Amino acid sequence: MKNNLAVTGNSGPGVRSDCEVSFETTGSGGIKLDLQSKVKSMFGRSINDLVSNILSFYNIKNACIKIIDKGALPFVISARLEAAIKKTAGSDSEYLPEMNPENSYESERSRFRFSRLYLPGNTPGMMLNAGLHAPDGIILDLEDSVAPVKKEEARLLVRNAMRAVNFYGAERMVRINQGKMGLEDLRYIVPHNLHLILVPKCEDPAYIRDLEKEIERIKELNGVKRIIYLMPILESALGIERAFSIATASKNVVALAIGLEDYTADLGVQRTNSGEESLYARMRLVNAAKAAGIQPIDSVFSDVSDMDALRENVLRSKMMGFEGMGCIHPRQINVIHQAFSPTETEIEKATKIVIAFKEAEAKGLGVVSLGSKMIDPPVVARALKVIELAVKLKILTPDWEKSLQ
Repeated sequence: MKNNLAVTGNSGPGVRSDCEVSFETTGSGGIKLDLQSKVKSMFGRSINDLVSNILSFYNIKNACIKIIDKGALPFVISARLEAAIKKTAGSDSEYLPEMNPENSYESERSRFRFSRLYLPGNTPGMMLNAGLHAPDGIILDLEDSVAPVKKEEARLLVRNAMRAVNFYGAERMVRINQGKMGLEDLRYIVPHNLHLILVPKCEDPAYIRDLEKEIERIKELNGVKRIIYLMPILESALGIERAFSIATASKNVVALAIGLEDYTADLGVQRTNSGEESLYARMRLVNAAKAAGIQPIDSVFSDVSDMDALRENVLRSKMMGFEGMGCIHPRQINVIHQAFSPTETEIEKATKIVIAFKEAEAKGLGVVSLGSKMIDPPVVARALKVIELAVKLKILTPDWEKSLQ
């Protein structure tokens, strides 16, 4: 049964780029709107028009509405009011903001995923400029960072953010909830500009297959052609033991990530910066990911104030074979990018290997050598990846071979 009154969104000290909406259906009296905003003189009319359009869309003719505006953009106000209407009047219809043309770019299976920045799915103030920090991916989180009573609101806000916010080339990711709730999340995100889904606390490859079936059903229903990639997060002893089965459960799994806070809790041990307690799990995940031909992604580093420890952690991750890690603060992004980037020595060695390979190939030689050492095909492949990465990071220019002549 629906209540006549619903309160959605956030207000109060410290809240920015959000609003609180109180919505009450009435039997008569028309529409009464109480707008409290410091920018009412400049934007009051446009907010009134937006509210009027949404009420008309839902055929609501009698209601009392109070909006405490804390600098919310239209896509936020729209999500908050829609959530309140669904809690009271009830409706399956969606009032969607226009799609931002700046977000028309696609993703790729093999794109670099050095950094992925977590953003709470019910906190719009953190979403607006996140792309300016240039993470490889932006995660709009529906799971741990959202209180249970706010899950429905967060779904609508995340949906609107993916349509309206410019993420400046970052891969658009959503971390769904666990189990059945995660399957229910899909209809709010799959049709709306999504690139990749993070699957938390994954322990069963069958769940990945269930997700894929539901994704394909929703895509067909909404005419979505884009491939939606999957990144399972292994956060338990059972998940780690099933790493390869999970990695190969779907052709759209492009990476495996590890969540060390929950994993160490599952083991009953304390997580440390040096990571001895999780060495087995991390190496098992890396091996499973490499065997499946996908990217292994390390856990977040929780101490956002210690950049030196973060750098050491990233270098250790790189040495293990990881190809990226999570971020919980924008200041971590540059450190992660720099530490995962190839060093001058690595680039120099890779360059020599690739040049030797190309010369041997041009001469029709079946054997590649550098000095007195024979070079195996996997070594050449690894060198080519280093060169590709150096070009992508603009350490080398695309015509790097000419610069050596």
